[in-house]
Amino acid sequence: MYYGGYLQLDKILGAQYPASFEPGNEPAHDEMLFIIIHQAYELWFKQILFELDYSISIFSKEKINDNSEDLNLVRHRLHRVTDILQLLIQQVHILDTMTPLDFLEFRNLLTPSSGFQSKQFRLIEARLGLQLDSRHHKEYYKRTNEGGFTLNDYQHITETENQKTLLQLVNNWLERMPFFETAYWSDHTDKIDNHPFWTEYRKIYTNGLTEREKSKIDDFDYVFFEKQSDTLSREQMDQLRSYFSPAAMRAALFIMLYRDFPVFQTSYQILDALIEIDHLMSNWRHKHLIMVRRMIGMRVGTGNTSGAGYLEGALNKHYVYRDLSGLSTYLIERKKLPKLPDALIRSLGFQL
Repeated sequence: MYYGGYLQLDKILGAQYPASFEPGNEPAHDEMLFIIIHQAYELWFKQILFELDYSISIFSKEKINDNSEDLNLVRHRLHRVTDILQLLIQQVHILDTMTPLDFLEFRNLLTPSSGFQSKQFRLIEARLGLQLDSRHHKEYYKRTNEGGFTLNDYQHITETENQKTLLQLVNNWLERMPFFETAYWSDHTDKIDNHPFWTEYRKIYTNGLTEREKSKIDDFDYVFFEKQSDTLSREQMDQLRSYFSPAAMRAALFIMLYRDFPVFQTSYQILDALIEIDHLMSNWRHKHLIMVRRMIGMRVGTGNTSGAGYLEGALNKHYVYRDLSGLSTYLIERKKLPKLPDALIRSLGFQL
């Protein structure tokens, strides 16, 4: 085994072909940097997909043992994805060493190719759970004309969009959480039309709202029990809960509230990693937007998108785990948390 052969360095280091260096063109020094930066992005995208595929394979199981290594490895590999995304955000600073005039020396040679055509990035978004109907200018994504995808890439993306996403599988996993079963709560009779825990929790949450926040109880009822209030418009309801079911949202909030119990440590860190991935993807889009505005201002993108305008729309709209990050709205102080039944406490890992 030889270092260069094992890493296929002849292929990797021989894969940079600046268009400006071709006969008849004026060589643009910074095109090499531009190519290497984007090739490095694609290599890291490949690793992200590798980690997401593993996580999807675990959550696709009919039964998931929280005490096995499966969820711990998912937690570890999702944290690896967050570290990679942080690196990709830092990589934008290196690209910023190229000035707008440097970029103009070779920009027109790239038309009609565009970063929009990164199949792997579209696969990452699709595997995480970003739905086509939720995309900004969704018509951009379903085209094979100039500036769009090749037919093979288009078909691959479409096939992936039709598969179960990580979001859907995490939703199913949360819905299966057993800790609201009546066997644990047989001694609790204080309930109106919900589970006794949620009846008590709702009272505590309501009492903790300020006068200006009183309407949040309507949000609470819709997010966790799908009770619709006249005060909420359809648009507001879509903003409050987009992808996760009420049952999954209740389970996720319960995990966040009682994450100090041993059985919830890994589950909480998985949910937190998904929220962090969403935030880092947004951060990367923001850095990309600022970079594009600096490089081309408000000009049209090389792939015939609206350039910075498209990127700004995607930044504002392409959140996948917004439902989970919004759960902080419904937290209460630790000292006010409802006391859990003794039988449930034993199941969560504590002994009396």
